[in-house]
Amino acid sequence: MISIIKNTKSIVEQNVDAIVVFVPENFLYEDVQPIAEKYFSALQDLMMKKKFTGKALSTCVVTGENGSQSVDLVFIGLGKPGKTGAIDIETYRRAVGRAVRIAETRNTTSMAFQLPHGALFNDTAYAVAYHTTTITYIAAYHFNEFITDADQKQDTLKQVVFVTDHADAEIVEAMNAGAVVGQSVNQTRHWIDMPPSHLTPTHLANKAEAIANKHGLKLTIFSENEVRQMGMGGLAGVSRGSDNDCKLVILEYTCSKKDAETIAFVGKGITFDSGGLSIKPADYMEKMKDDMAGAAAVINAIEALAILKPDVNVIAIAPLAENLPSGKALMPGDIVTFYNGKTAEVRNTDAEGRLILADALSYAVKHYKPDAMIDLATLTGACAYALGPFYTGLMSAHDEFTERVTAAAESSGDRVWRLPFHDDYKAAIKNPLADICNIGSNRYRAGAITAGLFLQNFVEDVPWVHLDIAGTAFDVPDISYYRFDSATGVGVRLLVDLAMNWNVKKS
Repeated sequence: MISIIKNTKSIVEQNVDAIVVFVPENFLYEDVQPIAEKYFSALQDLMMKKKFTGKALSTCVVTGENGSQSVDLVFIGLGKPGKTGAIDIETYRRAVGRAVRIAETRNTTSMAFQLPHGALFNDTAYAVAYHTTTITYIAAYHFNEFITDADQKQDTLKQVVFVTDHADAEIVEAMNAGAVVGQSVNQTRHWIDMPPSHLTPTHLANKAEAIANKHGLKLTIFSENEVRQMGMGGLAGVSRGSDNDCKLVILEYTCSKKDAETIAFVGKGITFDSGGLSIKPADYMEKMKDDMAGAAAVINAIEALAILKPDVNVIAIAPLAENLPSGKALMPGDIVTFYNGKTAEVRNTDAEGRLILADALSYAVKHYKPDAMIDLATLTGACAYALGPFYTGLMSAHDEFTERVTAAAESSGDRVWRLPFHDDYKAAIKNPLADICNIGSNRYRAGAITAGLFLQNFVEDVPWVHLDIAGTAFDVPDISYYRFDSATGVGVRLLVDLAMNWNVKKS
């Protein structure tokens, strides 16, 4: 794991393999003069020759020397301010990711980052230190547990020094918080990247138990027999085809504040999705180990919150199952009864995520009566096709809560896009044999929206937001702090931001 430390000495006084400076577009040469004087006198001429002006995410990398010491000098552009007069903080996050990638290509073991001033982003020094720490950890993640060739492990970077003139404890606090969140994101990614036979519902429940024991969280784990006895026909039904039993995992964080409100996080936990009897084509099944990304996110988010201790109570609920075909499997045409008594005809067993979420949402409403509830699910290919890999689909009938979730998304970097959620679409899931159907009519298309409207049947009047992370949970391209063919840990940063600012942002 990377070690990140803070130092108030000048960037040129750092004993590291590489110096990294983030510069806005059309920066002044005098800003880098001390580096030129010590390491590379022709720095300005070289920058001009390379036409490096600080455009967003452009780079200029040269090797400087000071006596016998050789140091890589890395300059990364932040671009111009936007309409608000500030540089987009997401550009900075990606610049930090790019710095880590450069370190990998040059086998760098230690780097020093000159932290930019918060004013560049219309933000605080705390925010800059927090985001820099979080993204440094995220960018450095590499799933290499099953790689035996040491040259492929890409873990040469061992230490990063944050150079800042802020000597106060606030920066250290920001770095500590950023480390907690970055490591929680990475643990989420690691679980998702694990081979599905190594992360069954039982394995994942055991990981939740370890987290509960470590941080003193209240834990409840219902077995498949208990799930069935409670009338959770969705979760039990999806699990029927597998030899591995389903689980319903509940973690509870209780804050010290009296009369605190409660948020429920619900995450879809299909540890592998073959589609069941409505089996997927092979090409669509290859990455279905990621179908528990929502469950992984809510479990790791509550662990981060157990450390950071916001003034709000948090419940994390994860229904866990495998969706596999067998002689026992749920069949198209079956009708299931959910925890709240509603029924649905199952016309496609590959629309299984909404079945297990229905029971989990119903349970959360009945037993916790939360002040707000948010679910995360790799739910529909339709959402992935509609929004691509860069925005999570958001659906809700609750405008105020949607605004708060959207604010957390923008602040954290887990971006969302709100889709229409009008009653006109409800006709798509009407069914002549049961209350609803688990797949929408082709006549209405809009598969992501109709899936969300299916879930709405199980939230009663609780303010609720549904996040479809099908496109954003795995293999997101062109974002420097993510990796090819690997999980992103989407949702953890958003959930933590939402909870940590719950009382601050509430109007």
